[in-house]
Amino acid sequence: MTTDVAKTVANLRDTFDAGQTRPAGWRKAQLRRLEQLLTDGEDEIGKAMRGDLGKAPAEGWVTEVRLVQRELTHMIGHLDAWMRPHHVHVPVVLQPARAKILPEPLGVALVIAPWNYPIQLLLLPMASAIAAGNTVVGKPSELAPATSAVVARLIPSYLDPDAVAIVEGGVEEASALLKERFDHIFYTGGARVGHVVMEAAARHLTPVTLELGGKSPAIVDRDVNLDIAARRLAYGKFINAGQTCVAPDYVLVHADVERSLLDRLSGVLEEFYGKDPKASPDYGRIVNDQHFRRLKALLDGGGYAETVTGGGASADAAQRYLPPTIVRGVSPDAPVMQEEIFGPILPVISVPSIDSAISFVNQRPKPLSLYVFTSRGQVADDVLARTSSGSACVNTCIVQLAVPGLPFGGVGASGMGAYHGRRGFETFSHSKAVMVKPALPEPPLQYPPYTRTRQRLLRKIY
Repeated sequence: MTTDVAKTVANLRDTFDAGQTRPAGWRKAQLRRLEQLLTDGEDEIGKAMRGDLGKAPAEGWVTEVRLVQRELTHMIGHLDAWMRPHHVHVPVVLQPARAKILPEPLGVALVIAPWNYPIQLLLLPMASAIAAGNTVVGKPSELAPATSAVVARLIPSYLDPDAVAIVEGGVEEASALLKERFDHIFYTGGARVGHVVMEAAARHLTPVTLELGGKSPAIVDRDVNLDIAARRLAYGKFINAGQTCVAPDYVLVHADVERSLLDRLSGVLEEFYGKDPKASPDYGRIVNDQHFRRLKALLDGGGYAETVTGGGASADAAQRYLPPTIVRGVSPDAPVMQEEIFGPILPVISVPSIDSAISFVNQRPKPLSLYVFTSRGQVADDVLARTSSGSACVNTCIVQLAVPGLPFGGVGASGMGAYHGRRGFETFSHSKAVMVKPALPEPPLQYPPYTRTRQRLLRKIY
């Protein structure tokens, strides 16, 4: 371990205690510098993500660089309003007095990022921590080493090194960080490591935000524009080779339109990636051999009636290539239905009604996202009212992340806490309750001794 983690955290705490990060001017300047980093480093970042994930430059720009830039612009434009005290009403019996809620930074924050969107899911929560006036340590994923190296080199050149630090490395470095006392820990990744993060945070009673994922369902009604549904489903599922936490994990489609939907999905995939997706410059790769073997095992485990397109036979372990794959006639007990797939495999399950689709979803852990495709407003309202998920979309998927005003986070097993826009600012802030009374004489009614007269008056006034 080359980084002195304890010293890094101590230096950040000294910076915070000195009040360096509190002024709005400092916060905005750092956010603007981060914007500039993304502009100046766009090509280098794109090449790194291409090397780590086979990510197409256009895809990387849209889903990572540009998404973070838009959020930064939103933060800068709204930061003064977010930082203002919020005044609240004081009951008459406590007058004269003023009461307000004062947002204040928490202190030193830790952001642990995953590998699948190594820029967005590291820099966006770090930016939220900075906007709230904290110092912050970012821990990029060692599974995206090229991107991690670029970020570690660029951050100190653009942001205040006394307030923002990057710690590279694997399990050893992450474990060392989790031994330190932080004022907030923000983790994006799988539930297994989420347990480890919570256990470590509990030792210091540190609050946590966990963005964990899960099996996000898509429900397709019989009354729907199938062409639009297929295009948006295919995009949401197979972008980044399916390695997206909010990707549709499986589809519950009304039996009346199952075959039509499958035909359209197959056609859209050919339109997106050609007859040979392996040769497409726009189709990514699985991040490493371990994940490739896991995904291949899910396919090899069976439990489905038909491979509609793709499949394990055309996979290439040497290139970590797994084709965009759709399977149908899937049993609820099939291996692909037992864990979050996090790859380019889409199980399609036929259901006789929307009610049965809702029941299927509700019998499982609450998902990070839920998608419903329908031309009937009542069906959409019914699904939204009778299911619980971290976020939801009607007639689209995954793009909810690109709306700064929408909080993003899980519920139940899919995570806790949220960020993006104002919610990110609030996540890394403490809402301090403040009451101010003038030092003026006041009636002694509320103070002892509580005579009978005072008690009668108290009951009338209070």
